[in-house]
Parts: sequence; C-alpha cells; structure tokens
Amino acid sequence: MKSTSFTIVGMHCASCQVRNERSLKKITGVQEASVNFATHTARVSYDESLVTERDLHAAIIKNGYTVLTEESSALHREATLAEMKHAKSLAFFSILLAAPTVLLAMLAIDLRTQIASRDLSVWLQAGLASIVILGFGWQFHRGMITQALRLSATMDTLISLGTLSAFFYSAWALSLGREDLYFEIGAAITSLILLGRYFEAKSRGRASAAIEKLIQLGAKTARLVEGAAEREIPIETVKVGDLLLVKPGEKFPTDAVVANGTSSVDESMLTGESMPVGKTTGDSVFGATININGALTIRAIKVGQDTVLSQIVRMVVEAQSAKAPIQKLVDTISGIFVPVVIVISAATGAWWFFQTGELGTGIIHAVAVLVIACPCALGLATPTAIMVGTGAGAERGILIKNGEALEKGKKIDVVLFDKTGTLTEGKPNVTDIVQCQKDISAEAVIALAGSLESLSEHPLAQAVVGYAKEHKIALQEVTGFEAISGKGVRGAIGQDTVLVGTMRHIKESGIETADCEADRERMEKEAKTVMGVAKNSRVAGLIAVADTLKKDAPDAIRKLRAKGIQTGMITGDNARTAQAIARLTGIETVFAEVLPQEKAEKVKILQREGRKVAFVGDGINDAPALVQADLGIAIGTGTDIAIEAGNIVLVHGSPLKVYEALELSSRTFRTIQQNLFWAFFYNVAAIPLAAFGFLNPMIAGAAMAFSSVSVVVNSLRLKNKNLPDRVEA
Repeated sequence: MKSTSFTIVGMHCASCQVRNERSLKKITGVQEASVNFATHTARVSYDESLVTERDLHAAIIKNGYTVLTEESSALHREATLAEMKHAKSLAFFSILLAAPTVLLAMLAIDLRTQIASRDLSVWLQAGLASIVILGFGWQFHRGMITQALRLSATMDTLISLGTLSAFFYSAWALSLGREDLYFEIGAAITSLILLGRYFEAKSRGRASAAIEKLIQLGAKTARLVEGAAEREIPIETVKVGDLLLVKPGEKFPTDAVVANGTSSVDESMLTGESMPVGKTTGDSVFGATININGALTIRAIKVGQDTVLSQIVRMVVEAQSAKAPIQKLVDTISGIFVPVVIVISAATGAWWFFQTGELGTGIIHAVAVLVIACPCALGLATPTAIMVGTGAGAERGILIKNGEALEKGKKIDVVLFDKTGTLTEGKPNVTDIVQCQKDISAEAVIALAGSLESLSEHPLAQAVVGYAKEHKIALQEVTGFEAISGKGVRGAIGQDTVLVGTMRHIKESGIETADCEADRERMEKEAKTVMGVAKNSRVAGLIAVADTLKKDAPDAIRKLRAKGIQTGMITGDNARTAQAIARLTGIETVFAEVLPQEKAEKVKILQREGRKVAFVGDGINDAPALVQADLGIAIGTGTDIAIEAGNIVLVHGSPLKVYEALELSSRTFRTIQQNLFWAFFYNVAAIPLAAFGFLNPMIAGAAMAFSSVSVVVNSLRLKNKNLPDRVEA
C-alpha cells in the first residue's frame, strides 16, 4: 500500500472538499482518502497494482480542479501567493465599484442628467454592476456552469443564479422603463463573497509560510574537510560519513557527531532551552543549531530528510493535513440548501405564470425567492464577527488568525505551556549572590566575576556582566585572561588572582569550598546553575544563574484553573528544573526531558483521552505541538516559526494573555454562531413569504439588507461586551 499527497487548486467551499474526497474514495484500489479544505491538500493511500497516481489526479481534474504534486512544491508556493494576490485584487476592486452602486440606489440619488429618458444615476448603477457581477464575479458563474455539466451544485451555483437573476431582471426592467431595479443587490453580494474568499486565501497562505520558514532555517552550505584542505559545498551534496568543519557563530549543516574539538552550542532553536550545551568529541550535534565559541570537526550521521529539522518540518505538514478545518454551517448544508432554493424558485415562477398568464409576474416572484435566498447575511455572518473580535484582540495584543481558533477556543479544557520563553523569561539571569567570606561583600563578588566574564562570550558570563551593569557595579581591568573550555575563566585583577567557574573546577584547582557547600546544595536543588568565585586561593562567593519565572505566570495559572481548565507544562529541561517551576506557578502536570519531536506526541496522548488541548509555546521546537494542538497559542516575542504555526499570537508574551485570549475567542465564536443562526432563520422564514407573493424583489432586497445590518450590529456588540481586565505589557 502506497501513500501520496498533492495539492488541489480551485476549492472554494466545504462542498468542494466533500466532492473531491468522494471521487477519490470511489476509485478501485483506494483504501483511504482525505481532502483538507484548510490546506487544499489530499492524502491518499492506495494499492499500486490497481490504481496509479495519475488516476487519482485525473479524478480531481475531472471535477474541474487543478492538481499540484509534492515535487512541484515551488509551483504550489507560487500558486498560493498568486491566489492570495488575485483574491485581494478582486475583493478590493469589486468593493470599490459596488460601494457607489449601493449608495446611488439606496439613497435614490438623482444626478439630473437624462440619457434615453433615464437619469444618469441608473446607467451608472447598470454599468458598475455589470463590471462587478459579470467581470469580478465570473468565477461564480464559471463554477456554476462546471457543476451544472456534472448535474451538481455548490454555493457558487446559488451565488451565480442570485446575482445574475438580480442583474438580468434589472436589465429587463430597465429596458421596459420600470422603476424596480436591483443592480446594487447583485453587486453587493458579489463583492462581499469575494471579500470572504480573500480571507480564506490569506489564512492558507499563513499556514504554508510556517513550513517555508522552517525549511529556510537549515544551513545552505557546508565546509568539507579533505585532509589538510577544506572547501565549501552545497548542503545537498553532503553524504553520511563526511567530515565537516564548523566555525564559531556558524550553523551546523546537518546532524552529526563531534570528531574533534570542544565548544558550547546554542540548541535553543530545537530544544527551546536558553542554556548553551557543552560539546566535545563523541557528542551529538543537530543541523541548524549554532556553534558558539569553538571550532568543531564533525562527522555527518544524518542528511537530507533524516535530520531532526526535516522531521519537525514533516510533522508540521502532517499535523496541518490531518486537522479538520472549521466546518462552516453555510458550507455544510449547501448540498441541500442550494438545489432546494433553485427548485423553489423555479416552481414559484411556474406557478405564478400559470396563475396569472404573465411571464413578468412569474419572473418577479422567482427572482424574489433567489434574491431573498442569496447568502448576503451568511456572507457577512463570519467575516464581521471575526473582524470585530480580532480588532478587539489586536487592541489587547492578541492576534487571532482564523475562524478555527475561535471555534476551538471555547472548547479548551487543558492548556499545556512550554517552559522557556513562555512561563520563564527565556534567558539566564543572576538570581542569588552569596558571600563566602565576611571581608568580601556581595558587590565585590559580582565585581570580581563581572570583570573576568566581560572578556567571555558565554551566555552565563553575559548574565553576570549584565547584572553588574544594571546595578552600576564598576568593573576592573583584567590581565592574563584565560578561558578553560567547559570549566570557567581565570585572570589577574591588580595583584589578585581570580578564578570564576564551576564548583567542581574550583575544587580541582585546590581551593577549599566547605564554607559555601550548604548554599551551593540549596541553590542547585532550586534548579539554578551555580558559579564559584575564588580570589587568591579562597572562595569569595557564589553566583546563581537561572531562567527566571515571568512575574504574572502564577496568576495566569490560577485564573485558568478557576475557569475549570487544567494546566500542564512540557519542557526539554531536566525534571528538577521543571518541578521547581511547577511549584512556583501551581502547575500540576509536568512532562520533563521531552525531546523536540516528542512534544506533539504528548499533545496527542491527551487528545486520545478526549481532551481539547491548547498548547502555548515560542520556539521552533514547539511548532509541531502548536499545530497538533486543538488550539496553538504562540508567544509573539518568540521565533517566527512558532508565530506562523500558532492559531493565536500573544504579542507581548504575558502568560495572563492566554486566559484573556481564550475568553475573547470564546465570545467571538458565540457571536458567529448567533449570526449564522439568524441568517439561516431569515432564509427559512423569508423564502416561503417570497414564494407565496408576500415579498416582491424590492421588499426582498430591503429585507436582505436588513438581515445584513442585523448581523453587523450583532457583531459590533462584541466590541462593547465586558472582557477580562486588560493585561499591560
């Protein structure tokens, strides 16, 4: 059994997704087929002996869509960008022309210039509506024709019939000198639906951008070692077993083991942990992580699609493909709603024609049904609520990306937090200064350590120097500076010999540490990194460095638990550090020492138990979990990858914003539900009235306009609803 995936270009609604999925499943030899409307992708498992991939593509093409394979990923990216740009242009220009059409009609503006016995205002309405309905709305008419040839119908069918009916009836009425013209109705419907299409295309563009940025993280070239020489080669040509040289500040080109050298490596882009990791001969290193301070010769052990970074990319793609898109009610019932409306409209026209013997009367009542059924209010129901809700969120530093986030937000019962950069500040800070000798003050301990560490590029050194500068502690000149890799630094300040490093290194240097052992044990139990400072063979003091907790993290956990939401933490850090953070915040569930590729699996475990999970993270390693979770919440101060992968972005990074975002998304989605209910209720109630002649097209148009206004007003109420107190950055 073989599996394949490909992109389907041209889907516009859930009925398109259902039609393509059914077509694939009908093919003999297809075991499983899933079409994702959100990402426009199809994943198919099939028997190669019974069906070919070409057959799968042919079934989609027969439905009137275009197929792009995985091999044509560049074309896929170009198609996505082109679709977004085209949708934006159509929406912008259609609204630009529809707006004056609506104003001229609704305000009954008389331009006092007659052409063929009609005011110029009427001819402008007809001309502008022609461009919008027949030109910008051509995709709806083309879709209607394509589906009609297959004896099928979608929302395109209803949109096309409704707008064309309003247009051609108005043109017919105009030719007869009648006053009941409805050019503005067709123009307004067309422009509003095109605006909705643009929002959908933009959302899909964001999804693909996350994967693109992940791919771009990897190194583009590698430095191949050949004996005593070295040369730069493209990353694609690196083979397993190749010896590669990586200098300080460079990215590792692939997953490898250290063959020679010692250095510190910044693995935060994969692990999310801010502390650098010491590497020496025999240790593993990963592609796209950064070598900090020592040249390393490495031997490649995994290349191409086998690297950790490639696995993360693959997990993001799979999670996006597997996740069901928001099932808009209007699309879900369109398979029934559309043909029923068409039948009612045709039956209405025929009945009135036979009753009155006048074709015009039949056309008027048939058009009334189509106009009243046109999805104007339905087209506004979701976009207006999203615009108001996202606007209110943006004012609070909460960026809600799509409707799916709003649907998921109200159902969340578990929130999992990444630790570093999410609950904590994401960088090492000095937390404790201990005096080990009465004649040496805490300020003097920092001055000694800061003076030496100012010559080091190690992140822990920078934390000490930063503390000294912040507290305006003067640093002194150092001579004879020496860095001892993985252990510490040594130098002279005046006549004094100073050593700063691990307590183990200080002991190995023959310096007695008994005076500080109790404090060292206490701070290490609190998951802090402890550095010793020695002066002239005596321990002067200890400095503890740790990734400090964000001030509002405990309050955020408390509020979420009060709301009935369980909280947990996932981190690649050791269990001792994780438990220390959990105690400080009040988090009960802790997953520690979790590898990057395992974070999404922890989310899946909870989902299999029937839980609705939100994941909050900021690192590249969080991207698969952000996508796998029912709701991905990215910290805006984190990496671009996490931000692109999340459904909601918290601009200022405050954990309290998680609680605020869940409240806002829940209320916004409730508003969408209300809008959709009233829009459908309006259709169900008004269609029979139009069919029985109680609504002519003019009244139907006014009723439709009123329904649209009611949807907008209900959405605007969201802006005035009481929300949680604003959390300032």
